[in-house]
Amino acid sequence: KTTGGKGLHLVVPIVRRLEWDDVKTFCKKVADLVVAADPGHFTANMSKAARPGKIFIDYLRNGRGATAVAAYSTRAKAGAPVSTPIDWKELDDLGGANAFTIRNIGRRLDKRKRDPWAEIGGLRQGLAKPLRAIARLSGA
Repeated sequence: KTTGGKGLHLVVPIVRRLEWDDVKTFCKKVADLVVAADPGHFTANMSKAARPGKIFIDYLRNGRGATAVAAYSTRAKAGAPVSTPIDWKELDDLGGANAFTIRNIGRRLDKRKRDPWAEIGGLRQGLAKPLRAIARLSGA
């Protein structure tokens, strides 16, 4: 989803089996794989000084008590951007994470045939299989 700010959030619904720290550890492993695949473009280092010109993979949003803007929330920013669920296929044409605002969100919703998150509540995914794949990819 767009954040209505500068970034995008990749939302992966999972079953409620794991503890917060387990999910955060999984997300850090995914972030580390992305960074290892292309360290010139990505970083998981939170320090702004360490990430000029790079995309920050913020796995820290997955810790207990961490916050993220809710879908369809208006941000207190110039132009009143709105955090908005999107399909993968919309990424190429997305003008930015703040592309949807209170001025155009109504038109966007009117044009959509279906909600990009229509089935999200019914997904029942675990992390065991992805963790095995990460272990293979990272050589662990």
